[in-house]
Amino acid sequence: MVKVEGNAIMARAGIAHQVEDLARPIAERMGLEVVDVQVTGGGNTTILRVLVDRPDGGITVDECARVSESLSRQLDLYDLFAHRYTLEVSSPGLDRPLRTEADFRRFAGRRAEIVMTAAIEGPQRRFRGRILGVVAASAVLDIDGRQLHLPLEQMASAKLTVELEDLRADLQR
Repeated sequence: MVKVEGNAIMARAGIAHQVEDLARPIAERMGLEVVDVQVTGGGNTTILRVLVDRPDGGITVDECARVSESLSRQLDLYDLFAHRYTLEVSSPGLDRPLRTEADFRRFAGRRAEIVMTAAIEGPQRRFRGRILGVVAASAVLDIDGRQLHLPLEQMASAKLTVELEDLRADLQR
C-alpha cells in the first residue's frame, strides 16, 4: 500500500484510488454509490473525504455514519496513512462532482462548470453551460446556444452548479 511520502500529489491520488476501491463494495452493500474520494492537507491535518449518494439521489446522515464506521474499520486494516488523518463521509451536496460518462448522462439538462487541463477554443479552460449529454467520450455542453464537446479525459474538474431556478424545480418535486 502507498504511504504519504515523497511526491505528495501522486501519493494522494494513489491513496484516493485505494480508498475508493475499499469504499465501493461497502457503499454498494448499502445500496449507495461512491461519488468521489479526496485526500487534502498533509501531516496531522490530512483529511480523507468520501462522498456517497443514492443512485436516485438523497442520502441520510445515518447512512453516511454507517459507511464511515465500516470504511474506518477497513482503513485500519490496510494502514494507508503514515500519520493521523480525519475521515469525513458525506453527501456530494448541490455542487456534486461529475466524473464519469454516466454522471453526465444522469445530469443532462442541469448546469455544470468544467475546467479543462488544457485550453480548448483559444485560451479558454473554464466552461459553464447546460449539460446535453455525452457523445464519443465527450461531455456536450450548451453554452449560450452553442454546443461544445469537451473530452472527459481532458477534464481537470467538473461539477454541477447551483442555480436558483434549479433549486425551485427540485423543491417542487
